[in-house]
Amino acid sequence: MLATGMATYKERFLLRVILENPCGEKIERMRYSNSVNRNAMTSRRELIQRVFDRLFEAFGPQGWWPAKTPTEVIIGAILTQNTAWKNVKQSIACLRRNNLLDFEALHRISESELALLIRSSGYYNQKARKLKAFCEHLQTRWQGDLSLFLSQETGPLRKELLQIYGIGPETADSILLYAAFQPSFVVDTYTCRIFHRYGWVSEDIGYDELRDYFMDCLEPDVEYFQEYHALLVRAGHLYCRRKPFCDFCPLNGWTEG
Repeated sequence: MLATGMATYKERFLLRVILENPCGEKIERMRYSNSVNRNAMTSRRELIQRVFDRLFEAFGPQGWWPAKTPTEVIIGAILTQNTAWKNVKQSIACLRRNNLLDFEALHRISESELALLIRSSGYYNQKARKLKAFCEHLQTRWQGDLSLFLSQETGPLRKELLQIYGIGPETADSILLYAAFQPSFVVDTYTCRIFHRYGWVSEDIGYDELRDYFMDCLEPDVEYFQEYHALLVRAGHLYCRRKPFCDFCPLNGWTEG
């Protein structure tokens, strides 16, 4: 048996599955005669875990977010709004070449200069304004100290992030999870699409309700939340598109129960 503390990232997730289900049999739903809500929560937790297991077995660890520093995570989280990551990579590479992966440096240049450097990410004028708004907030409220800003408790930090121009719930949760390393589950279009198409959530479910769908029944685990989000993005990008490609999806042919 592997020692949990010495196991690799993949081994730790596989070990978790083995420990929870040593015989490899289908997980049976637990029954709580004194609480219908608790029973429903347990069933949801099992469903969520089984989806994770299927995707992890198919794709393996994703190693997401592709960034070297919290600063780069935040810049990427803003630039990736309404565009593909391949376009963001070009903008980040351009900022790196110009020594601008630094909020103090970004604060010094003009918004118009910044917009030209991030053209590949699309909506570049809006995104330049958003990046400048974050820089201004960091400088005026935290004297440019990103580490201190990110060290806040999850609730207050999320609330403050949402007050900054251009940062919505998904961007805020991405910053919390990947830059501040705090357990805030990130949901996106792919999450909603996958779970709706299988009938697990309604199509019109709101962001916070879908986030609570996961967070209300999962232990707060940063690495697990990161991996789950990345696996859903991978499945959505490859298979669960607007026009789905279901034949080779790891979840195809499988339903709860």
